[in-house]
Amino acid sequence: MSAESSTTMVDLLRDRAAAQPQERAYTFMDDGDRCGPSLSWFQLEARSRAIATAITRHAVPGDRVLVMFPPSIDFVPAFFAVLYAGAVAVPVYPPAGLKAERTVARLRSLIADSKPALVLASACPPAQIAGLIAAVPELASLPWLDPSSVRDEEADDWRAPAVEGSSLAFLQYTSGSTASPRGVMVTHGNLLHNLRQTHIDAAYDEASVSVSWLPVNHDMGLINGVLQPVYSGCPAYLMSPAAFLQRPARWLQAISRLGATHSGAPNFAYDLCTRRVSQVESGNLDLSSWRVAYSGSEPIRRSTLEGFQRSFGVRGFRWEAFSPAYGLAESTLLVTSIPAGTAPTFGGAAVASGTDPEDRGVLIVDPVTRVRCNEGTAGEIWVRGGSVAAGYWGRAEETQATFHAFTSDTAEGPFLRTGDIGFIHQARLFISGRIKDLIIVRGLKHYPQDIEITVERAHPMVRPGCCAAFSVEQDDQEHLVIVAELDMRRPQTPTDAELSQVLAAIRIAVTATHHVAPSIVRLVGPGAVPKTTSGKLQRYLCREALKAGSIEVIASFDETHAQCERAAS
Repeated sequence: MSAESSTTMVDLLRDRAAAQPQERAYTFMDDGDRCGPSLSWFQLEARSRAIATAITRHAVPGDRVLVMFPPSIDFVPAFFAVLYAGAVAVPVYPPAGLKAERTVARLRSLIADSKPALVLASACPPAQIAGLIAAVPELASLPWLDPSSVRDEEADDWRAPAVEGSSLAFLQYTSGSTASPRGVMVTHGNLLHNLRQTHIDAAYDEASVSVSWLPVNHDMGLINGVLQPVYSGCPAYLMSPAAFLQRPARWLQAISRLGATHSGAPNFAYDLCTRRVSQVESGNLDLSSWRVAYSGSEPIRRSTLEGFQRSFGVRGFRWEAFSPAYGLAESTLLVTSIPAGTAPTFGGAAVASGTDPEDRGVLIVDPVTRVRCNEGTAGEIWVRGGSVAAGYWGRAEETQATFHAFTSDTAEGPFLRTGDIGFIHQARLFISGRIKDLIIVRGLKHYPQDIEITVERAHPMVRPGCCAAFSVEQDDQEHLVIVAELDMRRPQTPTDAELSQVLAAIRIAVTATHHVAPSIVRLVGPGAVPKTTSGKLQRYLCREALKAGSIEVIASFDETHAQCERAAS
């Protein structure tokens, strides 16, 4: 079948089921190790129709529906069912685990903003539901639908909704790395445009096999892991994020065992594999089938790519399989990427995240003057094209400011203002950081990512990928603050002397490298630095938590006291 002929995601799945009815579509890997329940394209399409019929008893086209499932195959037909009902999906995870408090706050924010008409969720014991409602009281007034209670025969009662390319498919709530989450309005047309672009860039074909552990409430996990296989007609194998985080080798072993061709993750995941996959675990790996290893969602580090290649090149991983990419929810997902089979390109330590960016509607613009920058000059990344979303749900002023920008000298537009800083060099796009994350101390600009790398390398007790650099204003001046997690997997609790050494090493390294002295350094335990579900640092939340005193500090340095202190236990 030709996916290009589809005008909505509903058409796409119906056409795929007609063309490949008995072929395996999705398989969920229990515990990340063994293949569990699976669905063929025919089964997926039929279940989507049946659940959609039940949804229409509670919601009308255009209503928002909360799609709230723990990692499982049940999410896939539930998500498509919302689209089959003409409604707007709002994918979320139910609060659970050590970060439940953060998840509850986010869920309450999403419900207040999206005002859903229905909660689509799997059956839970009454006590668990009561606990969830106690934590999120907004759920009490909403009707709930358990898809497992819907009979297959209801598929025959389904009636196609009046949806078109411009109809909303789902609200992708931003990660909130610099502000409170906002619902990006992604249309059916946006999705199809983005999926087609990825299909071409990543060279999907009839032999493609996808593996993903990424969270499906995040744009990369949902679109690359769940929706791309429908467009490209390839089997998809899913596992829970926890399965990967608990034992990163599971990801690589699944790719090896299944002969996967397409799989990817944020930068931290490749770094985690390099550090935590043992020789024993990697001994039988064969990664030669892995054609596209995309990396995105957070800053991509040259050292991470090179380290992964050193570790797993001997297991068949090819350097040219790396596909660094740049994207954001406001442009559905993908903006640019390094095409399949093309080796990564570097500009010093910077990693190129796409080729021919101007052909993809990318401009580099001075964020103040709104004049287009010359090649090689850093500025704000502006984007236009069919993947740019319709705006922010219920936020007309922010939509106008962010999605309808025009250059001041040539009046080109409208463009999406991404808030990201980058530059174009030799037809390659390089990402530098985010405007709102920029640290400006005494008139000098510093990218937090650069400082964080320095902090990680300052002392072996600092956890890689788990420190945040940002600025705070005190006495009308900006001051640099560092929050760094400690690696606590040592047999003994660190002594006061050791903690003082870590604090001193961080201050000396940052001052020497970046010519700015940290005013405040806080050492914290594992998991204390806030991150999104995809592993992206949330510097804004870290700053706010530090102000509120809600982060438990192990040891600290404050220049106002000019001394290091172990926090009271």
